[in-house]
Amino acid sequence: MTIERAVRALAGSLVLLSLALGLLVNSYWLILTGFVGANLLQSAFTGICPAEAIFRKLGFKASNGCA
Repeated sequence: MTIERAVRALAGSLVLLSLALGLLVNSYWLILTGFVGANLLQSAFTGICPAEAIFRKLGFKASNGCA
């Protein structure tokens, strides 16, 4: 799995998890959804993604182009 796919999988999983927790446990879990969305938006403009750095240190490889 490439870094780009891992970041997408992590973001999608966190959004779905926080939505489920927000509906089933407490609506404050929806703050996590907002945080994930804001992080994705800022990384689109700045190119800085904390999850990408973590996955790189874990040994994931970057893609060579369009997958």
